[in-house]
Amino acid sequence: MDPALQPVNIHKTTLRIAVGSLFFMAGLCFASWASRIATVQQTMGLSDAGLGAVLFALPVGLMCSLPFSGWVIPRVGSKRVLLTAIVVYSCALVTLGLAKNTFQLVICLLCYGFASNTVNISVNTQAVAAEGMHSRPIMASFHGLWSLAGFTGAGIGTFMIARGIDPFHHFIIILGIVVIGVAIASKYLYKDEAKKLPSDPLPFLSRMKMMIPLLTLGSIAFCSMICEGAMFDWSVIYFKKVLLAPIAVQGTGFTAFMLTMASGRFIADGFVHRYGLKRTLQISGCLISTGLLVAVIFPHFYTAMAGFLLVGAGVSSVVPMVYSAAGKSKTMSPGVALAAVSTIGFIGFLVGPPLIGFIAGLATLRASFLFIAVMGASVAILSSRAKLS
Repeated sequence: MDPALQPVNIHKTTLRIAVGSLFFMAGLCFASWASRIATVQQTMGLSDAGLGAVLFALPVGLMCSLPFSGWVIPRVGSKRVLLTAIVVYSCALVTLGLAKNTFQLVICLLCYGFASNTVNISVNTQAVAAEGMHSRPIMASFHGLWSLAGFTGAGIGTFMIARGIDPFHHFIIILGIVVIGVAIASKYLYKDEAKKLPSDPLPFLSRMKMMIPLLTLGSIAFCSMICEGAMFDWSVIYFKKVLLAPIAVQGTGFTAFMLTMASGRFIADGFVHRYGLKRTLQISGCLISTGLLVAVIFPHFYTAMAGFLLVGAGVSSVVPMVYSAAGKSKTMSPGVALAAVSTIGFIGFLVGPPLIGFIAGLATLRASFLFIAVMGASVAILSSRAKLS
């Protein structure tokens, strides 16, 4: 790591807890929206294809945030950007519950996606600083906290749906939780200054050539995060429309997915140490594909639950492992390599859900889940061909 990014005068455990809490808050915001998509779709009277078109506002917001985040973080510092962005993120979540028509929902999703990726980039910058104080990788544990928050948010969403609580009041509660958490954690984050941030003097074309070895890693992340994003946005709808599950249990598939995804990320480092990176990625891709095939071929409540558990276990470790491999790049600095791979992967995370909606509109929702299974298989195939240690 660049010495300029090394935190000073901060206890490593304190910083790790503070950064981890911000990962948790970010995951809670995202899962809260994901758990209420079916409710919003019903309220708006949107078809699957219509919902897919609306959800496309999220990746648009992401793409708009990329140049902004790259410009503002070096000038203001990741701490200030993170604290501001996560409050804006939770406020944008509340506006999603206030939207009364499709146009308003699209505008709110644009802001939500913009804030989401700004939080993603700034919180990972803080994570890099925290990891620099430890003698071993800890990035997977941060992503595990994000997933644990997703599981928590899914549980809260299931409770809110069962009690008939509308999304607006649900999201107001989440906003309150985030504001309190940010107020406490803000005192213990790494305060980076603009003059301490590394600069990259290489011209644009030279940087693009240096990224070529990372394309395989980015492709693996892209395929995995298409699956992950689709599960976030469409798992509740799958249980509602395909399985015809009662309203009180429509969120249980998403909860099962988040359970194994969160727990898997906390054991990922040990699994890789024992079986190797390539073998672990291959197993992960097979688990994703098998789980989705089970849910599609046997469209019943318990078999779909079992399938979603397998999918969660499969996607759990792919992104942290790919990020770790990118950080060991020999062609560029760890921070730049991580940013390149995470950007490619996150695009898949946001493009996947609307793509699933379009496929569902052309065919069926089960057919769109078969497409996700192909993406899972692609993780295993790409991992087999990649040069991974």
